Amino acid sequence: MQLALDAIVKRVGPETWLYPMDMALHSGAVTVLLGATQAGKTSLMRIMAGLDVPTEGRVRVDGRDVTGMPVRERNVAMVYQQFINYPSLTVADNIASPLKLRGETNVEQRVRQIAERLHIDMFLDRLPAELSGGQQQRVALARALAKGAPLMLLDEPLVNLDYKLREELRDELTQLFAAGDSTVVYATTEPGEALLLGGYTAVLHEGELLQYGPTAEVFHAPCSLRVARAFSDPPMNLVPAEAGGPGLVLPGGQTLALALPAGLAGGVTLGLRASALRLQAQPGDVALGARVQLSEISGSDTFVHAETPWGELVAQVPGVNHLALGSQVTLHLQPGDAYVFDASGALALAPRRAARAGGQ
Repeated sequence: MQLALDAIVKRVGPETWLYPMDMALHSGAVTVLLGATQAGKTSLMRIMAGLDVPTEGRVRVDGRDVTGMPVRERNVAMVYQQFINYPSLTVADNIASPLKLRGETNVEQRVRQIAERLHIDMFLDRLPAELSGGQQQRVALARALAKGAPLMLLDEPLVNLDYKLREELRDELTQLFAAGDSTVVYATTEPGEALLLGGYTAVLHEGELLQYGPTAEVFHAPCSLRVARAFSDPPMNLVPAEAGGPGLVLPGGQTLALALPAGLAGGVTLGLRASALRLQAQPGDVALGARVQLSEISGSDTFVHAETPWGELVAQVPGVNHLALGSQVTLHLQPGDAYVFDASGALALAPRRAARAGGQ
């Protein structure tokens, strides 16, 4: 199924919730809507589903104009932040409901197959209220899968679950989406979810579509500072710099040798992902003295917040590193890992690996 949005706009009273945007979803693939709260993700998803009508623009499905067609006349499956199940029906009957509406045969077998994929087959005889939050969300997901709709919309479906459950379900959803035929739209505030799900990512900010493309391409080559900020966790380190001569002149007078685009001069912004900063040196590194302000261990990584001549930087280093508050360390980076954004905030230079990923 090919869903396309043509010059969509959404206004509510005097406020504009969605600014003019065009988007053509890739059939059978996952598209992630990535953005902070109030970026416009839910508003856009409701228009895709037919729950809302755009103020301007058209919605097309396989070339057919379906603008204004109500959701009940569309074959769409939705999963929300708050798991929604039929409280008086067992888990089995919840999952079976769309199958029975279609008059399918072998309903019990299909229900068990879907329940097994989501590891809830042992709960089929229970009511939703007898399940945990994570189990209830699995039931909602199972019912959406059972519907077999060509368009599946998931509006931050894992946001109300604890960290362990989110990690578990993310992995399972990635496999489920890869094995299915539906066009999937998945809204999230978390860059990590977008990277895990892959496919395509649309970065939204306050109702604007900032960039849309293959997830790896958007991540490695954000077209602007706004996209880089939205698609970085932890946030990208941003340092004011001056372009000219052999590269960038950073605060404190240190020079970072870079082959800058012709004509780039004056004030720019250097961007460094936290993972580009290391405690161990490699050939060709630039060394930067730093004083530890905070050291956080998260899973298998350590996040080091440090004061440097370039300002406060955050490094994401592998392993468990116990660093004392106030201790002196040296951060290392490769010039080739640097992003450069021009005075307007547009991407002027991306790391070498971004060029390879994008085929540039």
